[in-house]
Amino acid sequence: MTTTTRPTPPATPPAPTSSPTAYRPSAGKRAQVWLANHFAMISAILVLLYLFLPVAYTFAFSFNDHGKTNIVWQGFTWEHWQDPCGVQGVCESLVTSLEVGVISTVVATVLGTLMALAMVRYRFRGKAASNVLIFVPMATPEIVMGAALLTIFVQGFANIGINLGFGTIVFSHIMFCVSFVVVTVRARIQSLDPRIEEAAQDLYASPMQTFWKVTFPLILPGIAGAAMLAFSLSFDDFIITNFVSGNESTFPKFVYVASRRGIPAEANVIGFSMFVIAVLLVVGAQVVSSLRASKYKT
Repeated sequence: MTTTTRPTPPATPPAPTSSPTAYRPSAGKRAQVWLANHFAMISAILVLLYLFLPVAYTFAFSFNDHGKTNIVWQGFTWEHWQDPCGVQGVCESLVTSLEVGVISTVVATVLGTLMALAMVRYRFRGKAASNVLIFVPMATPEIVMGAALLTIFVQGFANIGINLGFGTIVFSHIMFCVSFVVVTVRARIQSLDPRIEEAAQDLYASPMQTFWKVTFPLILPGIAGAAMLAFSLSFDDFIITNFVSGNESTFPKFVYVASRRGIPAEANVIGFSMFVIAVLLVVGAQVVSSLRASKYKT
């Protein structure tokens, strides 16, 4: 009688146990990994802190209960916010800056939009040179441009009875704002699909109807952005304005003159208020753009 032997099943391997010698990254290695994963966020926070630190200073010292100079913190007060025009000349200079900004923005936006349309949609002699020359005012240092404009106004305009003042400021601001408008609007026009306008013409729309019904609504966001950029450049300009303003005072010029004896808190109130208005306009434009995009998707 023969007996058969069954093979013994393989032994079950023991369950892995945690060993004190298992690899664990060191604290320095974990810190390096965490820093690499959050480097972009940390960089963005540091950049924002760097950018908004002067704004925070302006906001804080708008409440300073200062004496002759607004440099050292003396105490908290609401007085400056209750009467922003309490210092002589601050609101007058603000009105001048707003008037110059509005006039120069309107003129520069119209001229820049027409130039952008011509440079993108039409062929003419000197087009290549125009594309290069449009960047000259943007690349020229402001102190050089201001000195050149002062020479032109003193030697040329004074002979025909035009003196330095409000008119020369507006003329100068229009000149350097046009370039920024052209560049901004031209980028918007170049991004349009020409087949949209061709489809409108195939549906028997005249060139004027095609422009007002199709082209203009499509480039309007670019025009609005260019206008906002032109206004901010005009309102903020000091170097060129200081050369060509004569006895006229704008808000940046008022702040520069006042800084020699200490910027009054009322100027901080107005400056921070203009910053808040600009931020609200940008946020509002983004919200409207997002709502339009979501409406078209649905």
